[in-house]
Amino acid sequence: MKALIYRGPGNKALEDRPKPTIQDAGDAIVRVTRTTICGTDLHILKGDVATCAPGRVLGHEGVGVVDSVGAGVSSFKQGDRVLISCITACGRCEYCRRGMYSHCTTGGWILGNEIDGTQAEYVRIPHADTSLYPIPAQAEEEALVMLSDILPTGFECGVLNGKVEPGSTVAIVGSGPIGLAALLTAQFYSPAQIIMIDLDDNRLEMAKRFGATGAINSGKGDAAEQVKAMTGGRGVDTAIEAVGVPATFLLCQDLVAPGGVIANIGVHGTKVDLHLETLWSRNISITTRLVDTATTPMLLKVVQSGRIDPARLITHHFKLADILDAYDTFSRAAATGALKVIIET
Repeated sequence: MKALIYRGPGNKALEDRPKPTIQDAGDAIVRVTRTTICGTDLHILKGDVATCAPGRVLGHEGVGVVDSVGAGVSSFKQGDRVLISCITACGRCEYCRRGMYSHCTTGGWILGNEIDGTQAEYVRIPHADTSLYPIPAQAEEEALVMLSDILPTGFECGVLNGKVEPGSTVAIVGSGPIGLAALLTAQFYSPAQIIMIDLDDNRLEMAKRFGATGAINSGKGDAAEQVKAMTGGRGVDTAIEAVGVPATFLLCQDLVAPGGVIANIGVHGTKVDLHLETLWSRNISITTRLVDTATTPMLLKVVQSGRIDPARLITHHFKLADILDAYDTFSRAAATGALKVIIET
């Protein structure tokens, strides 16, 4: 089969690999029909994710068709259309029983990280019964690719951890796919203001079309002052960091109001300063989280009902043979206008 291989920082290649085989009774082999690229894949290519070793097949998102199952799989059979969760969960360990599937002792975020991932024609899914979801009849597969990772990530790590409430004020720093996913799902709770902050005016315009009440280009260096002006001098109740670089986390510290929450989503590869000299007395909370995908069943229902349409995040389409072009387009989003790219295998 064809697969995209991580060859070390800054290096990747589309290569021939053996088709994966069943290794455990709980495994399923899925023929991938559509996958995508995540900002986390770019962090891997920068060398920010030490657990991903050279030689790994990248990717942790996608939909497909079950090709074969192990003897212990009871919920899926050959030919079933499935959504692949970015998080693998046994459902039985201590962390899984607490709903912290991202810290499953034999799973978690392993696809495209510690085991071969989804940017290939086939992928092996451990713990298939609790790591795959059946695709409802008539569902749009491309939209569901967004439920592998970015929609539950934006919702769980940003909106839920950030304690967004009716009438509250929210700033989302980063208007890329994850930031826009947080924007879409924050609207479940009817906050009074959702202010999007980014360096890309095109993404900010899209954010306004997606429901943002305000948009700020942070390139002038006065984003915090603009947010204060929009919020009566208070700052925001929830500041969501959706980029993963020091400057954006520092900005969140300047935006948050007394009693507020900084909810980190971004993958950070370098240290960030925490200014306790100004924050120690302000009653704020700082949350971190790796997505658990505990909300995926609910989000599937919301998408099926038409309440939100994650397909709006898709801007480009490629074939697997052209995945290097897809990475180039995705990595130069400011120039290409890319949000999520769909890769058909």
